[in-house]
Amino acid sequence: MRHGKKINHLSRQSGHRKLMLANMACSLIEHKRINTTVAKAKALKQYIEPLVTKSKADTTHNRRIVFANLRDKYAVTELFREVAAKVGDRPGGYTRIIKLGNRLGDNADMAMIELVDFNELYNATAKEAKKATTRRSRTAKKADATAPVAAEAPAVDTDENKEATE
Repeated sequence: MRHGKKINHLSRQSGHRKLMLANMACSLIEHKRINTTVAKAKALKQYIEPLVTKSKADTTHNRRIVFANLRDKYAVTELFREVAAKVGDRPGGYTRIIKLGNRLGDNADMAMIELVDFNELYNATAKEAKKATTRRSRTAKKADATAPVAAEAPAVDTDENKEATE
């Protein structure tokens, strides 16, 4: 029975599973998004979220802990420099899993896992949507409609106007 055992073993022995997750985490840090199966993406999310949280405080102790998990000094450097700078104000939820459908060969559920703050297209559309939903009052529209009418009829003294007034 597997009561209370929350880790997904992914049909691998523990050594293989740990190294596979470390390699996937290094690839995610380097490329900012990777395609994998849904089960591996969920396991990777649980693996990498605490590491990103540790990278927010750049201390020697945290670097050693992250290096013990990732085993790649280039990935650790990029995590502490670029990734930590972007997620510094985020309280959690550094990754996003998007389901892609089924793989052609074996019909496995595929997903894309990405770092949230590095998706420029998604973040840009979210900002544009917020700007587009700003509300304006009706009085501003009425004032704008009357302003051009007053500007079109300037009071200019011409010879015809002078003769008409005399």
